[in-house]
Amino acid sequence: MDTISAPGFGRRAFLGGTFAAVGGLAIAQEQKTVAAPSIARNPLIYHFKIGEIDAWSISDGHSLMGKGNPLGMMWPEEDRPQMKSWMEERNEHMDGIPLYINILVIRRGNEVVLFDAGFRPGSNPNLAWLSDGLKQIGIAPEQVTAGLLSHAHGDHLEGFVREGKPAFPNAAFYFLPDEYDFWHGPNPDFSKSKRSKSPLPALVKSVRADFEVLKGVAQPIKPGTELFGGMVTVEAAPGHTSGHAIFRIRSGTESLLHFVDLAHHHGLNFYNPGWTIEFDHDPVLAVETRKKVFAMAAAERTRCYGFHVPWPGLGQILPVGGGYLWHAERWSWGS
Repeated sequence: MDTISAPGFGRRAFLGGTFAAVGGLAIAQEQKTVAAPSIARNPLIYHFKIGEIDAWSISDGHSLMGKGNPLGMMWPEEDRPQMKSWMEERNEHMDGIPLYINILVIRRGNEVVLFDAGFRPGSNPNLAWLSDGLKQIGIAPEQVTAGLLSHAHGDHLEGFVREGKPAFPNAAFYFLPDEYDFWHGPNPDFSKSKRSKSPLPALVKSVRADFEVLKGVAQPIKPGTELFGGMVTVEAAPGHTSGHAIFRIRSGTESLLHFVDLAHHHGLNFYNPGWTIEFDHDPVLAVETRKKVFAMAAAERTRCYGFHVPWPGLGQILPVGGGYLWHAERWSWGS
């Protein structure tokens, strides 16, 4: 099944919008009132294969971070002029750091696995597209058998909970114990992070509340655990958070490395793996982990998937000079 859908395109969408506009005008003229517009979410969906595994990349939405001063989010501060030059030389937009949110979904037989679940649906039409995407590929929430959490930041955890209940009622919820322990400690330590500290108490409260909802399906696992008959291996990749995990998916001779939040920018974090973003809990450890994983992926020419690189998030990490290049994979319809 190959599905590509994009916001605002397609004859049905055009006709639907046209008829809605005409009908709305008639009602307004008759009743002198106009109903508030509904929120339209348009997930981008891309189907591909990993051996015998069916896989989809579903966009959970997009945003711009650091508007007005995007490089204020990047560290070390003294390297920002070099970052700026890198972006300008490549005609990168300087209005913000793009936040792509790519959710990996795999299915083999009756096993349906989500790797993170994006944002919880709210009032922002540019976020929380996952549930609509799953509907388009014919997967109901009840059919999801497992959810793997890479780490507990909101764009990864929130979508597992809806209206105070597990969003996927039949899914086991896997995570590394170090991640749970960090958020549930008496005083979660953000002292090494460059992020603003004022929102953190509310963030900790939200994370704990979501874990509480999911405790009935919680399955803490150790790094190196193989799941689903060896189809997925969960590996520790700390630094971005204490229990940040990455995932290897295998089928036959094919594999995919989901490096999750080891990179937040499709250029900067690859060109110089020593450049970090303010959301890293431990920037020094995050750099160490990124260099190790990127070196391995480049040496082995591993097919990769990234949570925050441009959708659909598939590509390779190639060595260039003293750093790397994110080389996006060619899209292929009908695969």
